[in-house]
Amino acid sequence: MSQPRAKRQRTEGDKDASITRSNIWYKDGSVVLQAQNTQFRVHWGLLSQNSSFFRDLEDLPQPPDQPTVDRCPVIELPDDEVDVEFVLKALYSPTFLCQTSLPFAAVAAHIRLGRKYDFKELLDSAVGRLAFENPTSFEEFEARFVAMGYIPTRITPSPGFYFDTVTLLSENRLWSLLPCACFRLVTMHNAAQLFDGLPRGDGTLASLSLVDLRRCVAGRERLFTKQFESGYTFGWRRALQFDACANRASSGRLCGHTRYALVETYSDGLSLPGSPEELSCIYKHLCSACCDQIKPASLAGFKKIWEELPDAFGVPALTNDP
Repeated sequence: MSQPRAKRQRTEGDKDASITRSNIWYKDGSVVLQAQNTQFRVHWGLLSQNSSFFRDLEDLPQPPDQPTVDRCPVIELPDDEVDVEFVLKALYSPTFLCQTSLPFAAVAAHIRLGRKYDFKELLDSAVGRLAFENPTSFEEFEARFVAMGYIPTRITPSPGFYFDTVTLLSENRLWSLLPCACFRLVTMHNAAQLFDGLPRGDGTLASLSLVDLRRCVAGRERLFTKQFESGYTFGWRRALQFDACANRASSGRLCGHTRYALVETYSDGLSLPGSPEELSCIYKHLCSACCDQIKPASLAGFKKIWEELPDAFGVPALTNDP
């Protein structure tokens, strides 16, 4: 891990014009953090209170040629200036973390720098938000879906959100949350998008590392095949007889046609249902007898799929979550 180091900059009379001051600049601050070309004047006490890393760094003796700005030591951080700003916003603004939903960039910054510099409270808070969005139990996952759609309430989604979530969890070894994130990604995006990535609209591309791409593509194929096997989401198509179907002799819209269409929708589209709720729009076109058979069978099969997500996506059994 790259360590912070003193910034050897020009003298006070010949400052580098490319260095800019952030809005986080306290006149009574005792240390200047520099990330990329942005400086932040903050307080050793606040950093030390929240981070064992900075507490230890403060206690180190300063070299005689320590560069300064306004008589404050300058510490250069090998991190993105946006990440540093999101961390400092959370430290200096008590209400920042109280917001119901935070931008993904803020949560990602708190994960990355929280782990790196031991900002434990920021890290725990960010992991909690990610855990809410990517639950580890089927019951929690099912409860997240309302009115046919997933409603994020802890992290504000942005273009490439599902790609970026998988990347963040994988890079930070948050293995217990990764199966759900991978599942959400492969049910929201087709194979072509997984390979090609997704434009964010700002000139950048949301994409996966080769390791995560292989994980998601291989997992998607396993789940697609599995869902049609006996005991899984669509396994009922061969296991159930539907002798009690009220529309068997009807000349109108037959339940048999609807059942066939339900399975073919996912088979022909090489896709996966993203939640039990997604299937409910089909149930209403079935007679009550068919619905009473298919609905519990589909739910039990979907739950079985869910329980096998870690194996399907090859997620390590041993977690290293904070």
